[in-house]
Amino acid sequence: MRRPASQPPELPGYTFVRLLGSGGFSDVFLYEQQLPKRRVAVKVLLTEELVGANRAAFVAEANLMAQLSAHPYIVTIYHADVASDDRPYFVMEYCSGPSLAERYKQETFQVADALRTGVRLSSAVATAHSAGILHRDIKPANVLGNDYGWPALTDFGISSALDDELVPVHTGSLASALSEGTGSTESASIGMSVPWSPPEMFEDDPQPDVRSDVFSLAATIYTILAGQTPFEVRGRSNGTLDLIGRIERGAITPMPRDDIPRSLTTVLQKGMASDRNDRFATAVDFARALQRVELELGYSPTAIDVPNLLIEAPHRDGEDEDENATRARTVSTIEAQPVVVPAPAAQAPWNDDVTMVRGAQSVVAQPAASVVSSPVAEETVVRRKSTPRTTAPVAEQPAQEPVAAPTARKARWVLWGGIAATLLIGGAITVGIVQGGGVTAPTAQATDAPGSAGDAVVTASIPTPSIGAIVPADTTLTFTVVNPDPIEGDEFLWKRFDRPGESLRAISGDQIVVDNYAAGQTVCIDVSIKRGTKTSADPLQECYPE
Repeated sequence: MRRPASQPPELPGYTFVRLLGSGGFSDVFLYEQQLPKRRVAVKVLLTEELVGANRAAFVAEANLMAQLSAHPYIVTIYHADVASDDRPYFVMEYCSGPSLAERYKQETFQVADALRTGVRLSSAVATAHSAGILHRDIKPANVLGNDYGWPALTDFGISSALDDELVPVHTGSLASALSEGTGSTESASIGMSVPWSPPEMFEDDPQPDVRSDVFSLAATIYTILAGQTPFEVRGRSNGTLDLIGRIERGAITPMPRDDIPRSLTTVLQKGMASDRNDRFATAVDFARALQRVELELGYSPTAIDVPNLLIEAPHRDGEDEDENATRARTVSTIEAQPVVVPAPAAQAPWNDDVTMVRGAQSVVAQPAASVVSSPVAEETVVRRKSTPRTTAPVAEQPAQEPVAAPTARKARWVLWGGIAATLLIGGAITVGIVQGGGVTAPTAQATDAPGSAGDAVVTASIPTPSIGAIVPADTTLTFTVVNPDPIEGDEFLWKRFDRPGESLRAISGDQIVVDNYAAGQTVCIDVSIKRGTKTSADPLQECYPE
């Protein structure tokens, strides 16, 4: 049974309207702010487990979240304080739209909408990770809908900051916290929701990292597409221990829709791999994989909005860092929106690490669309060559005479030579008229003279394909191939160039499946686009792993 909601606190400058919802460790109320006039959501924390250290953590978390809340897909926090009855609270943006939990139960999500939502949520999570904070409870109920219809991620790290430790699942408190019919946990001591939690959260000493949030992101996108949680099996028992067992085994329920592209299913499966080493390393990597699916389906890729900011995690002087605090110790440097700009002739070296977010590797958030700046194949370029002029012989000049500028005598020789050549051509034509009764058009000869009939006309070559996604499985390795400029009738030809003697063969569709694959094995393929009787002038060669 759910606990009764607490009483709304008296807040100066705010008028209570109604209860919005209750969680395991907080209640959310709707208030009317008097100045400026607007409706706000006020999240009030319960006080049973609050001690001095947790209050300090609450203040530090509030300061950090205030920096994150400027993100378009993170709920904005306006104010944080402690009420007169000693309960800490946040004043937040009021999101009037339904949450994802409400939407997926009432409607069928279109693939394009789910992809767009996934990229936007990944932007929010990546921004949090760059600031040093893990969410640890990403689920549809924690993704609200704002007044513009955009997703807004909420509940960033509050439970993690307040909990002294995660309670092991074998204590039984997890099972008792499971909400009837929904399969979600709302326990303050747990700080997670089972159906969307990765298997590492069920260990006796959980050690989540950014890949744990990636798991929950993928599980959330699966849920809104399938209309159920990823490890729920309809018609069978779906209790807490049933779900945990399936999550630990990686037994994802097959998607109950036939309009979901295989590439998207593969991305979600990789995001929910039971071994965190097999998942996407960052939320940005997950977003880029979703963008590749968008490009495959012909949609414009949704922007990954990661601000170019250096956000320092707060540090309390005189205190040791809490080893259980929800902060990502290593932070990635993310280039949010790279723009390809042609470099001027003499340009200073370009520093492409523009974000300067503290930490590790640089990642390019946005994948290139179908038009990509790439070297032009030499054989597709028409180059005009200078034609040597034929002139009459010029008298030998004394050695000391300059040869750079022609003299008047040279010019006269050239002029008389040109006239003589013209007379000869005219005579030949006259003879032709007399003998043949007409003028025969001269046969066009290949020549390098500009504008002559011999100019080579070179059409654009067959484009080079690219790889959209590479997905390893137990015994297969799947490459998704992208045609940057598709024309009806195009097909892909491929072979393994790491195996001498193999010949090109066609595939049906856009996926190359390599059988008898073993984990850690290097596979190299050669891919061309066949258009009519021609193939790509510059075939793609790709190896996995690189």
